[in-house]
Amino acid sequence: MDEPFDFPVSSDRLLGGRLMLLQPQDGYRAAIDPVLLAAAVPAMSGELAVDLGCGVGTAGLCLAARVPGLRVFGLDSQPGLIRLAIRNADVNDLAGRVQFQCGDILDFHTVGFDHILVNPPYLARGSASISPNPIKAKANVEGDAGLVDWVNCAIAAVRPGGSVSFIHRADRGDELCALMTQGLGDIAWVDLLPREGGSAKRVILQGIRGSAEAGPARRSMVLHQSDGRFTAETEAVLREMAAIRVRD
Repeated sequence: MDEPFDFPVSSDRLLGGRLMLLQPQDGYRAAIDPVLLAAAVPAMSGELAVDLGCGVGTAGLCLAARVPGLRVFGLDSQPGLIRLAIRNADVNDLAGRVQFQCGDILDFHTVGFDHILVNPPYLARGSASISPNPIKAKANVEGDAGLVDWVNCAIAAVRPGGSVSFIHRADRGDELCALMTQGLGDIAWVDLLPREGGSAKRVILQGIRGSAEAGPARRSMVLHQSDGRFTAETEAVLREMAAIRVRD
């Protein structure tokens, strides 16, 4: 029998019902950010991707569901979330290709991966009040590892020619881009606009290790129509497992 968790757990569906996601009922809950991040990764069957700060495994599992034959490894420092991630891989019949481990990115030194995807804490340490919910606090606010550490870990882990993809707040996009250009080339920047003509709240940035291409190449993706419904492009990503066009 499965052991109970130390917090209430809900069961939700992603990717048009194809993926079941067990996650904490309160505090940190996966939104569409990790789904969009996974859709931006240019992975192929037979490759190995790493989801740093994986939480309950949302991004890595979405990526594995979209790319048959891809192997995914997820790392997160919160044991309770890793237990859920392992359960999620199992209930979705992905445990043979997707594995999760509890650990800190500051202690992660494995290299040679084809793709790195990262949905890090969005708030800099000391920049915001900390949630009383410990799971949410660690997921949302940087701890000992700042953004520079997340970027450096990702760059060190990816092989030459491999991709590093981040999703982050738009107001930290310039900071993230500057850090990524220290070890990556061919930077692509996708502004995620809530509506046409609006300002981005989130951005996806992707770079290629060893590329000499200049960047960033920038495009926008509009998430919602004027009536609040998702655009056709967003619907295709969220429900039909379509990939996001990162570069024009």
